[in-house]
Amino acid sequence: MLPESVLQHAPVHVLDVGANPLDDEVPYVDLLDAGLARVTGFEPLPEAMERLRGLAGPHERYLPHAVGDGGRHVLHVCEEQGFSSLLRPDPMRLAHLVDFERLGRVVDEVEIDTVRLDDVPDLGPVDLLKVDVQGSELAVLRSGERALERVLAVQLEMGFWPLYEGQPTAGELDAQLRSMGLMPLQVVQHRTWPLAPTQWADPWEHDSRQIVESDVLYVRDPAGLAVRDLAVLALVADIGYRHRGLARRCLRLLDECGRGDLEAQYVSRLGRHYG
Repeated sequence: MLPESVLQHAPVHVLDVGANPLDDEVPYVDLLDAGLARVTGFEPLPEAMERLRGLAGPHERYLPHAVGDGGRHVLHVCEEQGFSSLLRPDPMRLAHLVDFERLGRVVDEVEIDTVRLDDVPDLGPVDLLKVDVQGSELAVLRSGERALERVLAVQLEMGFWPLYEGQPTAGELDAQLRSMGLMPLQVVQHRTWPLAPTQWADPWEHDSRQIVESDVLYVRDPAGLAVRDLAVLALVADIGYRHRGLARRCLRLLDECGRGDLEAQYVSRLGRHYG
């Protein structure tokens, strides 16, 4: 629905830290399918890396690294792959949620080196950062002071019920993102889970849930952005997240830069779509 002159500012440069292809569809899939994105992904688990490379298209590259503080750490491989983390799972916290004690059981420990984003060669610009690293989100953000200096949008998983020892709080992550000039825009996905001993089959299971984590999208204020960044943020908003309000705001600011009547074209197309 975006005007063609906006699409011409593609590609959107996407950085996916913790790119393990689990059940959730990545937010940039439509941008990638339309040829409007270039993706660099990081994934330290060998099986996940093999799947990623097998599925990768011409505009994707994946690196077998764990992103962190640049030191050597232990990767705790769990019964359920999505629980694997550089942080040790906290059995007491896991026990509060049905099945989590089993899913988060450590089945292997592997020493691995981590890399800082600022130390990755040929990383290039980053427009959209997605982070899903099971508790190490703060380390990822702090590792990219230079690499993320001009990032336009960040989606990351914020934990409200800590599953790992030393896991940063949602408040710490929020403070870090705000210090980078980013503000929360929307909750992309929200996860709750039954509190033990309630079981899935219990008729009151839906009314027995604990908030565990949310994927939250943070964005840079469009005011003051350059023309190219306004267009790319509009692409991220409209095609990546279906956030028509942010896309429209970016187009209005582009109009004020002398780019024509982009907002009016967009609103007209929205009307036909929603009508």
